[in-house]
Amino acid sequence: MRPDEIKQKIEELNLSEKLLLIEDVWDAIAKSNQELPMHEWQKKELDKRYREYKAGKQNLHDWQSVHEDLRNKYK
Repeated sequence: MRPDEIKQKIEELNLSEKLLLIEDVWDAIAKSNQELPMHEWQKKELDKRYREYKAGKQNLHDWQSVHEDLRNKYK
């Protein structure tokens, strides 16, 4: 099936069917792709941030405060 045909079929689904389809797609991705590809620069950045976190050099924020700050910033 071509991508445009798939899109047309998806448009015919009701909301609950679309949500189930999304869940199935994510499950299929998780099964087939145990590890997402990551560039070397991304790995280095994550390693650096983890080292900084372990050394107490990172200012951490809980999700609620981050979410609130973003909502206030983009009102």
